[in-house]
Amino acid sequence: MRLDTFHAFALSALADAPEVLSSEPWDRGEDHLRGIHVTLTTGAQAWIGVTSAAAPGDRWQGPEIPVEGEPPAECPYPQLLEGKTTTPLRVAAYLAAALANSGNKQIAEAAAYSPEAQHPGFGVLFHDGARGFCLIHYTARQGQTLGGREFDLQASI
Repeated sequence: MRLDTFHAFALSALADAPEVLSSEPWDRGEDHLRGIHVTLTTGAQAWIGVTSAAAPGDRWQGPEIPVEGEPPAECPYPQLLEGKTTTPLRVAAYLAAALANSGNKQIAEAAAYSPEAQHPGFGVLFHDGARGFCLIHYTARQGQTLGGREFDLQASI
């Protein structure tokens, strides 16, 4: 799955998750990076950078040829809230589950990155060998706007 297709799919799949209020494009102003602004039903927000790596042999030229297989088995959504707030790690795990639970036959697996990763996020492996990478660049609590330094995430949102 190519970047533009993955971005459009992720926008839709994340919007369908039970605890997601909205999933909207986030204009990063860069050709190689797309973005998604997710607002949870609690008001917590995350701005996610979306990139991808092409399937082996795909030079992103010509028509995209979808490769389908068995979608990931549906999994329970992880607990999002800890009290009345959440954390970037919980958000990443929740959104990874949303993609895994989408039933998309092009997805082989979707998972949150390890808590030891440099930045919270989640990745997707597609049946054609392509990969999608989603890093949380910014977070904000309800009523806050995008601000601060990139990757300087609030511990509790």
